[in-house]
Amino acid sequence: PKTDIVFLKVHKSASSTVMNILFRFGETHNLTFAFPKGGGFQLYYPHHFLAKFVQGFSPLSPRRFNILCHHMRFLQPEVQKVVPNSAIYFSILRNPVQLMESSFVYYKGASAFSRVRSLEEFLSQPWRYYDPASGDRHYARNLMTFDFGFNPDGDASPERVQLMLKAIEASFDFLLISEYFDESMVLLKEMLCWDLDSVVSFPLNSRDSSTKSPLPDSVVEKLKAWNRLDWEIYTHFNRTFWERLDRLIGRERLRREVRALRQRQAELA
Repeated sequence: PKTDIVFLKVHKSASSTVMNILFRFGETHNLTFAFPKGGGFQLYYPHHFLAKFVQGFSPLSPRRFNILCHHMRFLQPEVQKVVPNSAIYFSILRNPVQLMESSFVYYKGASAFSRVRSLEEFLSQPWRYYDPASGDRHYARNLMTFDFGFNPDGDASPERVQLMLKAIEASFDFLLISEYFDESMVLLKEMLCWDLDSVVSFPLNSRDSSTKSPLPDSVVEKLKAWNRLDWEIYTHFNRTFWERLDRLIGRERLRREVRALRQRQAELA
């Protein structure tokens, strides 16, 4: 089994559930974790990650940690200083429509959201409420783009989008999709050469299983346009997710494995 792992914990994307799976696996196998300095749950987020944010890291010692999985804003050259070169990099994405709905509820205190009564109101005139210079702007626009280390207010031209997608592909071995959580766990198991019990989970910060949004279509379109970079990331990697599953596992075996996983979860629940 693979034991050197970097998990980019994207906000509001079932990532706490994945993190718990990694914690459990790490504890079972006596692996080391790159914990945030001074305790806490985040690696000095929303700053770009720096190796010095990790408890016990020293530029003078070659010490490496097996697993890095706390909230961070991704910056690969710094991440590489704290994990072995052989580490597997992965993350999990969520449909930006549900992601933003969730952010709006969860980060209601964020400066962009605090003066509006609803997401519709925000999206009707986002620039009235959104300040690109505010320190918490990322909660209100292209949150996944931000967590991956890019500019959430960046240009969404096809060229720039392609560069961003290529950069993510160059850094990450695979990305999971939270709407297909069980299928994602089957892929995770395959990519990390783990057994079924290692990827059994019990959802934390519960996920909404419906992908149908209660928002009116016109609002959904505005939301996608406002989070254009996130939408590009999501649609691209949702496609490659299924391509990878088809290539590595095939639909027939995938169905069997998902069934086995759900059965095991029911037994342990």
